[in-house]
Amino acid sequence: MRIAFIVWEFPTLSETFILNQIVGLLERGHEIDIYAEKIGGASKVHHIVEKYNLLERTYYLPKMPENFLIRLLNGIILLITNGYKDPKRFWRSLNIFKYGKLAASLWLLYTVIPSCKKSYDIIHCQFGTQSYRGMAFRWVNEPDAKLITTFRGHDITSFIREKGERSYDLLFKTGDFFLATCEFLRQRAITLGCEPNKIVVHRSGLDCSEFPFKPRHLPTDGKIRIATIGRLVEKKGIEYSIRAVAKQAQITPNLEYNILGDGCLRERLQELIDHLNISDIAHLLGLKTEQEIIASLNISHIFIAPSVMAKNGNKEGIPNVLKEAMAMGLPVISTYHGGIPELVEHGVSGLLVPERDTDELAEKLSYLIEHPEIWSEMGKAGRATVEANDNLDKLNDTLVKIYYKLLVKMPQSIAV
Repeated sequence: MRIAFIVWEFPTLSETFILNQIVGLLERGHEIDIYAEKIGGASKVHHIVEKYNLLERTYYLPKMPENFLIRLLNGIILLITNGYKDPKRFWRSLNIFKYGKLAASLWLLYTVIPSCKKSYDIIHCQFGTQSYRGMAFRWVNEPDAKLITTFRGHDITSFIREKGERSYDLLFKTGDFFLATCEFLRQRAITLGCEPNKIVVHRSGLDCSEFPFKPRHLPTDGKIRIATIGRLVEKKGIEYSIRAVAKQAQITPNLEYNILGDGCLRERLQELIDHLNISDIAHLLGLKTEQEIIASLNISHIFIAPSVMAKNGNKEGIPNVLKEAMAMGLPVISTYHGGIPELVEHGVSGLLVPERDTDELAEKLSYLIEHPEIWSEMGKAGRATVEANDNLDKLNDTLVKIYYKLLVKMPQSIAV
C-alpha cells in the first residue's frame, strides 16, 4: 500500500507513537510519505528518523496564514510561482462550486504539492486537528484515497472548546474511518457526531523489548528515586506532583525527584520548587531522547503521572510515558483522567487519585514508600497489562488490516 501521513510537526521527540507506526508500516513492505505543517524545532532527533532516512520521505506543506487577506495575497503568489507546474490541480483547488468552504478558504490551494507526483491508497491524519489538511490533500492530490483520522487527546477536547462542537461535522461526513487511542476519546467522538460503527479504539503501541523490565526494591542506600516524564504544560499536572513530593520530603528526606521534559511552564515550576525549598531534591532535567528516558526510568523506583484537565479543556488520552514506566516494572501513581483508568487498574498495576488532589497524591506516594514490598508485584502487573494491550507489533498488524478492509470497502467488519 501507499500511505500518506498528515502531521503537524516533523520530526519531534514527543511523538514516538507516530514514528512507531511509520516504521512498522515500512517494515511490513508499505510505502510511507510524511506531510508536515512545520519543521520540528527540537535540537535532538529520534534515532529512528536517521535510521530509516525519514526526512527523505518528508514534505512540508505551504504555510497558510491565519489572516485571510495575507492568505489571499500569498495564495496569488503561490499560483504565479507554482501554478504552471500542475495547472489542473491548482485550478481544481479553487473550485468553490464543488468543494465549498475548503476551496473558498484556500485550504485546498495551500495543500497542492506540485513537486510531488505520487499517488496514495490511504491518507492518515495523525490528530483530528490535521483533518482539514487531510481532506484538502485528498481532494486536490488523490481523490480516490481512503481518509483515516486518529484522535489522540487535545484534538477532541480543548480544540473543540475553542472552535465549537460542529468543528468535525465535515470530517465525520466525508472521512472513511476513525481511530481513537482509548475508549474515553472514542465516546467523545461519538458524542460529537461520529458514527459508532466508523470508529474503533486503536491504542498507541509500545515495543516492550526497548523497555526492559526490572523488579523494583528498596535501594540499599535508602534513596528513593521518583520520576515524571512529560511536556511542562498544564495538563500534565506536574505542579501537583511537585507539591506532593515536597510534602513527603518532610517525612522522608532521602528522596530524589527527576522531571524529564520541557515546555512553557518550566520557569514557573522552577520557581515553585525554589519556593518549597526542595531544589536539592526536585530537578527539572529538560528534554531527553528515548535512550535517556529509558536510562532514567531504569534507576527510578516510583513513577508519577499527575495528569489534569487544563483550564482550556485540554485532556490526555493515555500518556505513552505511563505505559513505558509500567513496562519497565515501576509502580505508578496517576489520576482518574481521560483514558488513564483504562490502562491503570487501581490497587493492582498502580494507584489512582482525583485530579489536582495534592493531599491524596502525597498520601499514595507515602503509602508506596512505606510498603516497598508491593513494588515488585505492582510492577509485574503493569508490565503484563502493557504486553497484553499495547504490543506494538500486534497493533501495527491491526492497523494494516484496517487499511486493507477499507480498501475493499468492508469498514463494518473492522474490530480491534
